[in-house]
Formats: sequence, structure tokens, C-alpha cells
Amino acid sequence: MTSNVGGIDRILRIVAGLVLIGLTLAGVIGVWGWIGVVPLATGLFRFCPVYLPFGINSCARKT
Repeated sequence: MTSNVGGIDRILRIVAGLVLIGLTLAGVIGVWGWIGVVPLATGLFRFCPVYLPFGINSCARKT
């Protein structure tokens, strides 16, 4: 499993996931907030399976 999530994409995914989970725990939004686990996990593992079929890679290119 090679990394295909990098840099700002990774940070945004982690922040979005934590915000959604936090709002769910605080009772601000319903159980759908647990969907925040998905962006959190893809940010932490630096791998997004949805990127594969489209050939997307947000990691920095090696020169």
C-alpha cells in the first residue's frame, strides 16, 4: 500500500475527521458525524482507496 495522500490534503482530512467526531460527541450533530472516522483514517494512514481508480496522488513528487 503506497501513500497517495500527502501534505495539506492529509492535514485537512485529519482536522475534518476530528471536527466531525467532536461535534458528534458534543451532541451538536447526529450519528452521521461518525463518518468523520473515514477522513481521519485516510489522513492518518496516508492512503485513500478512492484515489486509486482515478490515478490521483497528492503526495509531493520526487525530483
